[in-house]
Parts: sequence; structure tokens; C-alpha cells
Amino acid sequence: MQSSINRLALAGLLSLIVPVSGWACATCGCTLSADAAMGYSASAGWRANFEYDYLNQDQLRSGTSTVSGVPDGHELEYDTLNRYLTVGLGYSPSANWSFDVRVPYVIRAHSTYGNFDSTQPLPDLSNSRSSSLGDLKLIASYQGFLPTHNLGLQLGLKLPTGQYGTAVNFYDGPNAGTPLDASLQPGTGSIDVIVGAYYYQPISQDFDVFANAQFQGAVQHRLDQPGNDYRPGNAMTLSAGLRYEANPQWVPQLQLNLSHKDADQGALADVPDTAGTVAYLSPGLTARVLHNLHVYGFVQLPIASNLSGDQLFPHWTLSVGASYVL
Repeated sequence: MQSSINRLALAGLLSLIVPVSGWACATCGCTLSADAAMGYSASAGWRANFEYDYLNQDQLRSGTSTVSGVPDGHELEYDTLNRYLTVGLGYSPSANWSFDVRVPYVIRAHSTYGNFDSTQPLPDLSNSRSSSLGDLKLIASYQGFLPTHNLGLQLGLKLPTGQYGTAVNFYDGPNAGTPLDASLQPGTGSIDVIVGAYYYQPISQDFDVFANAQFQGAVQHRLDQPGNDYRPGNAMTLSAGLRYEANPQWVPQLQLNLSHKDADQGALADVPDTAGTVAYLSPGLTARVLHNLHVYGFVQLPIASNLSGDQLFPHWTLSVGASYVL
């Protein structure tokens, strides 16, 4: 049981460094605490992580429901396909401290009809594609408050390592040559502070529960600089999960993920269409394939949303990954 506590303690803190900002809606699957499923050890040493996240924003939503169109003068977006490849490296000098870095690679395709006019036929789609480095995250964590190391606090930074502002353009359609929305660029151009906390507790011989919270907000951004007038909205996520550990080789898990994002700001921001609150139900499974290697898979299903304006949103998302203790 002690090893289980240590594994989930570190897993909980690592779950707070999953990329959150820079997606083209209030929250689109980035709330998943996927690392909480991996069963890390809190013992000293190095850990390598890999994640693949797939989400296809193929439905248009406003408020709490799906919509079939937008008012005249508003942008009518068609689809955004996001794929994220994230490599992480963590080091724990002791059971009390952990230091982590995560580097995402963002692959995104986006299509839009542009501003809608009900008196005119729909124009051809304008399309964009980008594949490049995203914004890197650094996290320092302390979990020495309790002897079981199941309560921890995190402090970190997101750095502007991804392209941002007006870096990526549409390659065809009526908008060819014009910049993609700032929220769809691979990076945000901002330095963000990340503050988080987690708690883990076994509730029986076979069941464990955990909860974590994370706040991310820009503290330095590109407002008032020509071509880079954009500040991502602050984001808050809350997650709770239940794990069934009767068989350590196969660990089912169910998570509830809540997220709220404030509207983006600046001349490049789509202020009316970037805020909202979303709830997801996320079933998943972790498998230990080798002594030091764990793999996992999750499907994230939206169960409620309240989105400002008109936003593209996924029907579901998929996350798979692996962690290896070096």
C-alpha cells in the first residue's frame, strides 16, 4: 500500500503539467489527468514520459448546446484537428521533491468559412496546417508535508517556445496568406505561471481516490507589441479520480474533469469566442508491461459545457502514453 501511495502522489503532481492553453475553444480535452494513471514511484531517480493526444473539434457549440450556424458577421468555423506529441523528463532527488520538463509538438489542421453572411453562398473553405514545437513547461513540486507524501504543491512556468501571434498563415481559400487565429497558433507568446495542488488517499484495499487542481495565468505577454497583441485567458482545472488496484498489472480508472477558461485578450484575440466551462467523464486503463514501464489509454467524453460565443468542440478525445523509470 505504501508503494501505491508513493506512485499516486507523484502521478498526481505530474498530472498538473499537461498542456492547457493554446487550443481553439474554452477547453478541448486538455483537462485530463492522464499521468495519474501511470503508477509512478516517488522514489529518487529519473523518469521519461511520452503522450499522444488526439482531438477533432468537429461540432459547433454555443452556451450549453450544439448549434447549426452562427449569426451574420460571425466567423463560421468548420473543423480543427489537433494532435499533440509530448515528451517529458522528470527527476526526483528525494521523495519530497520533483522537477519536471515537458516539451509538446503540435500538429494542427484548421478550416473555416470566414465571416458568415446569410445573403451570400458559403465561400470556399480556408485551410491551414502547422507542425512545430509548442510551449515548454517547467514544474517544481514539493510533497513532503505528510509522511505518506500524498499531499503536494506545485509551482511552474510555461515558456514561449512555440510560434505565436501571426506566425502561421492559411495556405489556401479566400484567407490564403493571412494569419491564423492567435489561439490556434502552436504557442501563445506568453510566460505563464502555473500553481497547483494534489491529494491522494486509499479508501479500501483495492480502491484509491485522488484530486488535483491547477491554475495557469499569463504574467508576461505580447500586448502592445506590433503583430503580437495577444494574451491567453487564465485557466483553472479541477480533477478527481477513482482507481481499482486489485490487479497491479491492469488498473482501470474513472476521472471527472472540470475546466474553466477566461476570454483571451488583445487585438489578435477572438474575445467573444474563447471563454467557457466544461465537464468531462474520462474512463481509462493502465497496464504494466515491464517492471519499469507503464502504458495507458483514456477516452474523454464531454458531459456538460457552457461556452461563450460560438466554438468548435470535440465529440470525444483520445490520450495514450507511456512512462519509464530510468
